[in-house]
Amino acid sequence: MIPKRRLGADGPLVGAVGLGCMSFAGAYGGAPEKDCFAILDRSAELGVTLMDTANIYGNGRSETILGAWLKANSGHPFTICTKAGIVTGPPRGTDNSAAHLRESLLGSLGRLNLDRVDLFYIHRREAARPIADIMETMVRLKEEGLIGGIGFSEIAPSTLEEAAALHPVMAVQSEYSLWTRQPELGMIDACRRLGTAFVPFSPVARGAIGDRDLEMAALDAGDFRLANPRFAGTNWEANRAALARFRDFARAKGHAPATLAIAWSMRHGDHMIPIPGTNKLAHLEQNAAAARLSLSAGDLAEIEAVLPAGFARGSRYSPLQWHSVEDYC
Repeated sequence: MIPKRRLGADGPLVGAVGLGCMSFAGAYGGAPEKDCFAILDRSAELGVTLMDTANIYGNGRSETILGAWLKANSGHPFTICTKAGIVTGPPRGTDNSAAHLRESLLGSLGRLNLDRVDLFYIHRREAARPIADIMETMVRLKEEGLIGGIGFSEIAPSTLEEAAALHPVMAVQSEYSLWTRQPELGMIDACRRLGTAFVPFSPVARGAIGDRDLEMAALDAGDFRLANPRFAGTNWEANRAALARFRDFARAKGHAPATLAIAWSMRHGDHMIPIPGTNKLAHLEQNAAAARLSLSAGDLAEIEAVLPAGFARGSRYSPLQWHSVEDYC
């Protein structure tokens, strides 16, 4: 079993590496239900217990698959997190109103076969709505026993400060990896100070830091990465060359590239709980192995020399994907 970390100051103990279940919905290629069930079975054995999903992943497919497994495994060890607040449209937008969040949560609970989720995130903050109104809704859901804790995704440190002044925030999740490092500019430290877990998603660069070079021509037509600037044209050619150097470096050190990248993402303290996603058992094993890998100051310096901050070319989101992500610094 992998080591555990606490999800927020007063939250449950969870595996130090969790599982992002967006991959169950086909965002990075097909994921048959049986393969997802095998991932969940093995996660339980390894101690990978933090399960992260959202209502929009595959239009509820991710939650439905996870819910089917939960129904068949009533004694499961998992801590279940889901998200709401994105309106897929068209046009794409955000809705953090009390009515929308409640309706979305009840729909998620139905698909998950649960009466309560351990953590409920605002997937994207609605900029025009005061944070006090959003927190009032979330606190009410918690008081009613529908959620165990409150979370936010892709917010700025200032929003976390404002929210945490009203009620403890259990977790903030944002993209954080060797090629996406903005959370180092305030968010990771704010989470530590406020007793909030920081949950890096996509710590292996949306699959780009893997065992093999990612071939864009082989991706399924609906793959999320096809619309992402970092995976396009000359940006990708430069990025893949840099990542190939890291892949060689990791192997020379005796580690799978994903294992080393995830361990790097955990280096700021015990409040860091990454949630790499996968639908492949071999990758799950590599991801979980990061929980037991300690990196020395020398290791970190060597990694920085291979992939220095700012090496990535291209924006981490397309204009559509950027919608309602809070910017800072």
